[in-house]
Amino acid sequence: MQCHPLPARASRFLLPLFAAVALAGCSAFAPGSDAPVARRAAALLPADALILGEQHDAAEHHAIERETVEALASQGKLATLLLEMAEEGHSTARLDRTATEAQVQAALGWNDKAWPWQSYGPAVMAAVRAGVPVAGANLPRARMKNAMADVSLDVQLNGEAYTAQQDAVREGHCKLLPEAQIVPMTRIQVGRDRAMAQAIVKARQPGKTVLLISGAGHATKVLGVPQHLPTDVSVKAVRLQAGGESAEADEDNRGAYDAVWRTPALPAKDYCAGVRAQ
Repeated sequence: MQCHPLPARASRFLLPLFAAVALAGCSAFAPGSDAPVARRAAALLPADALILGEQHDAAEHHAIERETVEALASQGKLATLLLEMAEEGHSTARLDRTATEAQVQAALGWNDKAWPWQSYGPAVMAAVRAGVPVAGANLPRARMKNAMADVSLDVQLNGEAYTAQQDAVREGHCKLLPEAQIVPMTRIQVGRDRAMAQAIVKARQPGKTVLLISGAGHATKVLGVPQHLPTDVSVKAVRLQAGGESAEADEDNRGAYDAVWRTPALPAKDYCAGVRAQ
């Protein structure tokens, strides 16, 4: 399930997406691996897991993801590349590093209509070529119906956070969902975050970092995947942000991420126009 980017007006607690974090520090990577992305990643490590929260249609975010894979893999620090864009149970672990892109897509059960391979393929193939397994982390579609009826998912976040997650569902569906669907759809969102957290736990290795690529809403430490990780799993969450935000929003949302990596703004787009037309 591919969600629309959430507007900043949704809620101060709901969308803590623009924390202003100063990034500094010397690279822990080998000489020559001194690209800005490598230095920024190094400044956040060590950690059991690193989550990059992207805006799905931002091309520069996909380039950053590939560079992060290459930086970690070049030092033997990448345990596994996990993807929101593929379902749990799919993995390249049995493939050789010389596998073709078609073989990799088949192993991951890739849905090109939902997630264009041209956007994600470079990061995925960088991991495969480095001999690093790539695995789906998302809740399988076949389990979403059960998740919608699973009342245990209503108590996985505290009351304020759960209310904020419901607000996120309303905004993410352009306020067009019937109110009766808000709770079931919120359960799916929580279920997806839990599935990705469980994938991190399964994939972690001592001395290495699991890299998860997801949408920014899943990466937030206030509502997303980090909320569902055991306390003994160290995680760093990065918001990949296209364009700037107001100082007020930055301050309101401080603490949701360990870092915000800004990229140039994208042209203004009404993400809800197509949904309304349907």
